[in-house]
Amino acid sequence: MKNMSLLLLALFAATTVMAQAANYPHPVRFVSLTIEGQPVKMAYMDVAPAAPNGKTVLLLHGKNFNGYYWKEVIPFLQQAGFRVVVPDQVGWGRSDKPNIHYSFHLLAHNTRQLLDTLGVQQAIVLGQSMGGMLATRFALMYPQRVARLIYENPIGLEDYKTFVPYQPVDAQYTAELKATMASLRQYQQSYYPQWKPEYEQYVTAQYDALQQPDFKQATWASALTYQMIYEQPVVYEFKNIGVPTLIIIGQEDRTVVGKGLLEKAVAAQHGNYPQLGRWLQGQIKGSELAELRGVGHIPHIQSPEDFKKAVLQFISN
Repeated sequence: MKNMSLLLLALFAATTVMAQAANYPHPVRFVSLTIEGQPVKMAYMDVAPAAPNGKTVLLLHGKNFNGYYWKEVIPFLQQAGFRVVVPDQVGWGRSDKPNIHYSFHLLAHNTRQLLDTLGVQQAIVLGQSMGGMLATRFALMYPQRVARLIYENPIGLEDYKTFVPYQPVDAQYTAELKATMASLRQYQQSYYPQWKPEYEQYVTAQYDALQQPDFKQATWASALTYQMIYEQPVVYEFKNIGVPTLIIIGQEDRTVVGKGLLEKAVAAQHGNYPQLGRWLQGQIKGSELAELRGVGHIPHIQSPEDFKKAVLQFISN
């Protein structure tokens, strides 16, 4: 009877549970969701500042990453007084990876549910790479929840399905089943003008996430989310963004989703981030643009001080 009472107390005590995740810089918690009739857990970090300024920053990760790669961004935001919420989107990292229809609308809805659970009414939203596509959808669906918007080398500045050959999800899955530490490293090397040993940890974090709950299930979810990026462009909707926006663009970035499927001559016509960044600034009225020379796809890792300066200047004003 006593054990039953303890179980009931545990069930009703909270909507989140604690878990210690290897390598993550802060304790990882989980919020329970129901998606397509399935119980799903979404992982996140919620980091409180020592001297709160009453504002929250929401960090949205890219396709080949998870909350771990924000480990050097969290401290400077925390020290500046910001609460920092760092989700692993469903399908990534420590979150469950169910076989569902993935969409940016769904991920935005899940993220809103997380903020509701945490009592966060409004946040500064920062999205890197695919996180930029999600940040766009979130800002369009829930503009009242976004105080400010920051893009860090977002993908989705082109409609990839207009020039990248289509391949069914089974073909994408078969290709991704070949992933190894070496192949993941080779792909991540394209994000930087020069590879450094300290970047190796982010390869390890990606590989580790693909083992949870098992490689095949995680890889199937990865293939499904590639289709999401390919089939659900946001490029036509940037003009509808109405919140104060900062665009941070590493000028050496040449990322194209599906680049490996393109002939070199075609690939060379796309992924020109200096040009795309200026185009994006023109689409979003009143937006600011920070161009970081010599920097690739992930400024917050390659050039943390320049990234920090741009972000704090924008969100502190």
